[in-house]
Amino acid sequence: MQTCFGFVSTYPPTQCGLATFTAALRDALVAGAGDEGRVVALVDGPPIRRGPEVVAQVGMADRAGALAGLARLDDCDVVIVQHEYGIYGGRDGEDVLLLLENLRAPSIVVLHTVLLHPSQHQREILEAVIARAGAVVTMTATARERLATGYDADLRKVHVIAHGAPSAPAARPAAAVFRSGRPTVLTWGLLGPGKGIEWGIDAMAELRDLDAHYVVAGQTHPKVLLRDGEAYRTALQSRARALGVAASVTFDGRYREPDALARLVQSADVVLLPYDSVDQVTSGVLIEAVAAGKPVVATRFPHAVELLGNSAGILVAHHDAREIAGALRTLFTHRDVAVRMARAAAAEAPRLMWPAVAGRYRELASALSGVPA
Repeated sequence: MQTCFGFVSTYPPTQCGLATFTAALRDALVAGAGDEGRVVALVDGPPIRRGPEVVAQVGMADRAGALAGLARLDDCDVVIVQHEYGIYGGRDGEDVLLLLENLRAPSIVVLHTVLLHPSQHQREILEAVIARAGAVVTMTATARERLATGYDADLRKVHVIAHGAPSAPAARPAAAVFRSGRPTVLTWGLLGPGKGIEWGIDAMAELRDLDAHYVVAGQTHPKVLLRDGEAYRTALQSRARALGVAASVTFDGRYREPDALARLVQSADVVLLPYDSVDQVTSGVLIEAVAAGKPVVATRFPHAVELLGNSAGILVAHHDAREIAGALRTLFTHRDVAVRMARAAAAEAPRLMWPAVAGRYRELASALSGVPA
C-alpha cells in the first residue's frame, strides 16, 4: 500500500543542515516505492522557486499562512516535523506548538537539538512538543538520555534513529590509507564561528615535518554571511599565513552537490571535526565521515563520543591544537592504526546509509498510521 509522507522543515535550496536532512530523508522514503512526499517549506524571506514536492512555503512568523500551508498535508498518512528552536516563529520557536496542534495526520517530530542546559522556556517548549507529537526521534542515545534526565518527557514515544548518510562511491580499500602521496585532512560543512577551524590550522603548524594538507571545504553559513560577511574565513586565512602554513591549508568555498561532495570525502585520508561545542548531540558531517569509512579525529562533543566508541576515530580535547596534531601524527605515522579505524568505520556504514535509516522511519510511520510498511 502506498504511503503519503508530509514534511515540515526548511528545505533546499535553503542551505542548512535541516534542509539537507529533510530532502535526503524524503528522497529515501519515496525512492522506488510509489509513495508520495509533500513538503511544507519554512522560509525566512519571500517564496522562491522550489521542486514540485514543495506544496507550500510559509514564513516563520506567519501563523495564518502556516496554518493554510499545513492544510495541504491533511490527507497525508504521517507528517514528519523537524524541530530546531530557530526555525519557527515566536519566542524560542514556540509557534511550532500551533503547527502540531493543527496537524490532522499523526506526527513524527525529529529533534535536532536537545540542550543540556536549556532555559526554563526552552525546556517547556520541548516538553510541549513531545507531548503533542505522535512519536519523537532523537539521532543519538545521548539526546534521548538528556530527555530522560532533564525533561518531563514520555520516553515511550522517543526512538533513536541515526542521522543518515548518502551511499558513498566505491571507497579505497582500508589498506590503502596514506599509501599514496601527501596525507590529506578534510573538514567540511557550512563555515562559521564555532567550527573550530582555527585549531586545525594551528595543528598544521605542529605537523610541518609531515607535509600534511588540510582542506577546509564549504561555503560560509548564509546567516553568518549576512551578519559578518566573510570575516571568519578571512581571519582563518590570515591565521594560516601568520603561522607559515598557508601552503598547507586550502580553503575551498564551492558548493558541491551530494555526488561531488562524496568524491571529495573519499579523496581525504582523515576527517577532522575540531568543533568548539561541548553540547552537540547531532552531526551530519560526523555520520557521513564514518559512513564513508574514514578515520575521524574529533573533539569530545557528545555525538562524537557516542559514535566513535567503536574505534572509528580519535577523540581530542576542545581548543587544543597540540592534541589534534598528536592524533593526526599517530594516524600519519602508524598506518596500522589508521587502517583499523577505517575498517571500524566501514563496519558501521550499512546501518547509517539513508535506505536503512528510511526503513526505520517507515516502520515508525506504519505503527502510527496503520498503513503497512
